[in-house]
Amino acid sequence: MDLYAVIMAGGSGTRFWPLSRKDKPKQFLPITSEQTMIEETVHRLKPLIPPERICTIANWEQTQTIKDLLPDIPEGNFLVEPKGRNTAPSLILATAHVYLQSPRAVVAALPADHLIADVPLFLQKLEAGAKAAVLTDTLITLGITPSFASTGYGYIQFSRETRHQFRGEDFYAVLEFKEKPAVEQAKAFLEAGNYFWNSGMFLWQAETFACKLQQFAPEWHEYWEKILLALKDKDESQIASIFQAIPSTSIDYALMEKAQGVLMCEGNFGWSDVGTWSSLLDIWPKDQEGNVLRAESLLLDTENCLVYSPDRLTALIGVKDLIVVDTPDALLICRRDQDQRVKDIVGKLKKLSKDEYL
Repeated sequence: MDLYAVIMAGGSGTRFWPLSRKDKPKQFLPITSEQTMIEETVHRLKPLIPPERICTIANWEQTQTIKDLLPDIPEGNFLVEPKGRNTAPSLILATAHVYLQSPRAVVAALPADHLIADVPLFLQKLEAGAKAAVLTDTLITLGITPSFASTGYGYIQFSRETRHQFRGEDFYAVLEFKEKPAVEQAKAFLEAGNYFWNSGMFLWQAETFACKLQQFAPEWHEYWEKILLALKDKDESQIASIFQAIPSTSIDYALMEKAQGVLMCEGNFGWSDVGTWSSLLDIWPKDQEGNVLRAESLLLDTENCLVYSPDRLTALIGVKDLIVVDTPDALLICRRDQDQRVKDIVGKLKKLSKDEYL
């Protein structure tokens, strides 16, 4: 199959502050291994997708970093979004790029900063998803079986009665995409059994993507046509002009929630979006008291804490469920169940014009 990967690498990684900064967001950090997360993402794809069919999309500054990290990828595959406008504009640009090379090629849209534990199974699911996209002319998504009633993820409601098989993998008809729910609603989703977490990973044929935009999101199809024409003309100034006007919206809102003919495959390959500091409590090795340590540390009567402090000794006494992150110019201490709010600290720093900490 003519399968391309588009690696969405433009995130700011605000929930990993103070380690993650504007010039070095999460995808450029070695969080889950000695490689950066974007290097891990590309490395796991290589048995299925060669470097000449792997594209990245990010802003200009981030793209310069990506080029240094991924020297095997051809120069023309480093796509630059002139302005960060969320995933709908970036995926329209990237899919149009692939479309001009091969309209019937399958695009696998993948985040740059996710952890995949079972790589062979992940590649098997991708290959099956690509086959499903070709044979059914549908949009494909990968859903994650929820392990708890999370309020931090969107959900995918699907029908177990409508099942298709491709390359030995089950695909189910998507009924609805759900926003991040309140606690009680998340519990109800979990009990219902036909709601999976939205992983943010998608597959589609380039021409099917264009057709779905035309059918279900015509206002976005207009931007598709403009970007396609600008790419044909190699008119970077026109692309920049389009990105100034295009709405800042996720692909979920722009298309996936509106489209009919969406199939979901279970992504049971050991997935984590590594979205918060507390997620590392399930990834990094723990001591007998459930603490995760990337530091020289002394702990007394301390349980279920994460400590990242590579440059100095850190001592904790009689505490539990804390996140402690020490960097040369900033120290973060928060409750484990409050780490989603780290992005609010970044927001306050922006309002206070404390750019030296961003």
